[in-house]
Amino acid sequence: MTDFIPVRFAVLTVSDTRTAAEDRSGDTLAARITAAGHVLAARGLLPDDRAAITDRLREWIADEGIDVILTTGGTGLTGRDVTVEAHRDVYEKEIEAFGTVFTIVSMQKIGTSAVQSRACGGVAGGTYLFALPGSPGACRDAWDEILVHQFDYRHKPCNFVEILPRLDEHLKRN
Repeated sequence: MTDFIPVRFAVLTVSDTRTAAEDRSGDTLAARITAAGHVLAARGLLPDDRAAITDRLREWIADEGIDVILTTGGTGLTGRDVTVEAHRDVYEKEIEAFGTVFTIVSMQKIGTSAVQSRACGGVAGGTYLFALPGSPGACRDAWDEILVHQFDYRHKPCNFVEILPRLDEHLKRN
């Protein structure tokens, strides 16, 4: 069997109302990342400000010590929910199926309330990015049901880790 390959994650909580001490969603993700054997390379907290979120995403995309960026919060439908727009500002490719699979997982837990989430995933500069809702339960579901498997090199028939080295092929062409 192939050995486990740790991946380097950054977690960004987006909220106008939370402080680092009250960041249960970020704590949930950080704990699960490290419990799975991965590295928590960076963590941050920003208000619901599209430009600030986009800037932080770009900063972390450029950081060679980060393979995956998870954001939590700002994926809803209110006027202040701009995390999805910030993600799409930086995506080179969107992983459309992530939102679909997240909705399926959420439907099993919260029924039709799942339609209010705009969770999404994409790739930019050789980095994976995923925007998750701001509730600890949604972060737990996204990690336990989807991400923990896709970021395990041993998961078959395919996983995100095995294609990680090829995400930025287009940037290396002459």
